[in-house]
Amino acid sequence: MANQMMWSSGLLSCGRDPGIMTTTQAHSAMQLHLDCTVDRCLVRRRARATLVEAGKCVLDERALRI
Repeated sequence: MANQMMWSSGLLSCGRDPGIMTTTQAHSAMQLHLDCTVDRCLVRRRARATLVEAGKCVLDERALRI
């Protein structure tokens, strides 16, 4: 539980890469940073990459620029 709380607190800062995520964590991060863009938010960028790699998210060609 303590590790989960420490990991969750790392999701609050857009400028800090949270590191490796599970798909469940990535989904939560995407919801938490809903108003962020992947070009400015390291949390959303990592979460999106995790979901794409897991086959849970398919990007449109326009999103492949980043």
